[in-house]
Amino acid sequence: MDPLRSLVAHLARRAQEQAGDRAYVFVSDRGTEEAALTFRQLHDSARALAARLTVAAQPGDRAILVFPPGLEFLVAFFGCLMAGIIAVPMMMPRRNGARDASTAILANCTPALALTNSALALRGDLQARFAQDNICWIEVDLTAEAVAAVELPEPAAHDIAFLQYTSGSTSEPKGVMVSHANLLANLEMIRTALGNTGRSTYVNWVPLYHDMGLILNALQALYVGATCVLMAPNAFMQRPLGWLRAISHYRAEVACGPNFGFDLCVSRYRTDQMDGIDLSSLRIALNGAEPVHAETIDRFVATFAPHGFDPRAMYPAYGMAEATLLISGGRRGDGHVRRDVSRAALQTHAAEAPSDADDTQILVGCGRALDGERIAIVEPERRTRLPPDRIGEIWVSGANVARAYWRNDDESRDGLNADIAGEDGPWLRTGDLGFLDTSGELFVTGRIKDLIIVRGINHYPQDIERTVQSLDGGLRENGGAAFSVPDENGEETLVVVQEVERTARHIIDSDEIKARIREAVADSHELSARHIALIRPGTLPKTTSGKIQRKLARRLWLEGSFEEIG
Repeated sequence: MDPLRSLVAHLARRAQEQAGDRAYVFVSDRGTEEAALTFRQLHDSARALAARLTVAAQPGDRAILVFPPGLEFLVAFFGCLMAGIIAVPMMMPRRNGARDASTAILANCTPALALTNSALALRGDLQARFAQDNICWIEVDLTAEAVAAVELPEPAAHDIAFLQYTSGSTSEPKGVMVSHANLLANLEMIRTALGNTGRSTYVNWVPLYHDMGLILNALQALYVGATCVLMAPNAFMQRPLGWLRAISHYRAEVACGPNFGFDLCVSRYRTDQMDGIDLSSLRIALNGAEPVHAETIDRFVATFAPHGFDPRAMYPAYGMAEATLLISGGRRGDGHVRRDVSRAALQTHAAEAPSDADDTQILVGCGRALDGERIAIVEPERRTRLPPDRIGEIWVSGANVARAYWRNDDESRDGLNADIAGEDGPWLRTGDLGFLDTSGELFVTGRIKDLIIVRGINHYPQDIERTVQSLDGGLRENGGAAFSVPDENGEETLVVVQEVERTARHIIDSDEIKARIREAVADSHELSARHIALIRPGTLPKTTSGKIQRKLARRLWLEGSFEEIG
């Protein structure tokens, strides 16, 4: 029997070989260490919890993990793995929140248990929200209290480790059934692609209920025997330079985040707050989870190169929950790939050289297929493979790809077990559009369901949104949604919904800025923005990773639910 066929076995090995090494450290928004766990402490605390779980539930039962930022989540996650309980990481529901996905997730996974810490266990609104589901609540802490010896069989490779619910940017969240085999396959792919070793310290602010925070950061660090330093997402949002200070303090090699996080670091840059920060240890600055923009990379490099940041560390990547996480990436130290393409050709699903400067759009490559994995570009209707430089749906095949959604046979068959005409399967249909160049570099251009088609021409909403947000500092970055709705004649017409920064709400001339938006969209995209809504910041619906939920935004606009400014 392979002793390392599960993540449980990997933790046991770390606890034996690196007992006193720190596995996880949690720091405050000011950088103060608030908690830490060695590999041995994590193992013993998780095993003690697993013994409690075996009394409260049966193997295969589901347990939702609802935690504020901290290390208790990791004890709960590994405790579930050891007990054979299927963990379901969940975003902590907002107080009086109406738009989070918790209701849909609970209805789908029907959990027997809810694991949380003592602080959340006292929240009456949380207990009330889940009361009707007859869930047994169990408090988790960082202690490894003595328990009677309990037999905990090691999980089999194809046992379900946890359910990772999709972000739901274009549909209801679906529970991806991630097996131990899927998880270990992708963790090894990540190790190889990023060049990680036991010295590859991580600093992470992405929440652990999100696959980037959990797998790419926390679990990958444990897999290679490195330390992962964690901070609260809210701490990053309020003081993003604290992330960079922690990278400098812990001499971290790897830090990952979505594109907007790198933008936020630049927008909050203050020379006095960077005093003493040295980013020269950083080897991988992974940018993923949402479209990667060339101008974001340029601004980050220009701003932080004087503080030791190596431009070759910038590492655009692509992934999704259905592939456990990572799908494509580069190689450590190689830098990133970018390509100038024709805007006009993109509208016909082709990647061609631009005719002139006005026709130029810069795309950032997201690396190549990982070791042991295949990527294909497929015409989605005919399901035929497309040649290089032709845009189609991105399909993926490999040991990291899950084969089922929880209690969703139709989506499992169509989305996770598809066939390319005349070829062997199964393949994952990502729902994303993109192309491969002749070297195998992947360029992601958008989501199929988000594509705007007006008069037979294809338009990518994120391109329109970037055009709008570049017009004025009062228009919030990553705070807009472009989509189409039918007019009175049934023809598709463009709608732009855009958040206005708090500092600009009372000084911006809404009529003037709408006129500028219409002019810019017409000049850059040959589209008429018939409807423009300027809204308060924080009101546009987004996923847990910050992706714009354009489908939901469209529905809210049609219902008249947005409160417009001016």
